[in-house]
Amino acid sequence: MKKVFGGWVILSAIIMLVLPWLTVSFVRSDAAMAICFLLFFGVNPIYSVIVGVFAGRNAKQLWSLPVISAVLFLIGTWMFFDMGEPAFVMYAGIYLAVGIVVMLISMYITTKMQG
Repeated sequence: MKKVFGGWVILSAIIMLVLPWLTVSFVRSDAAMAICFLLFFGVNPIYSVIVGVFAGRNAKQLWSLPVISAVLFLIGTWMFFDMGEPAFVMYAGIYLAVGIVVMLISMYITTKMQG
């Protein structure tokens, strides 16, 4: 289980830390803003749903994956964009809420299918 958990944490770090860093470091035009919108409104919410589905299959051990994902998003955006920006806290809260709601739904479906 630790290997699976560690893999998801590494994947979360790549998506929530490395992708914003790559955008800020290597894209120097209006395309950077478009990529940020794509990350904030596309990639990150979809990833939060995927993390929630996976965490819901074994919620007792993987409940922290949505939290870790949201915290890594907040760390990444504060490091690479603007430290302390309250809008990023709102985004992180939304990603956390999406991950937890999907985790609970996935947990409910998993228990109904087993029992």
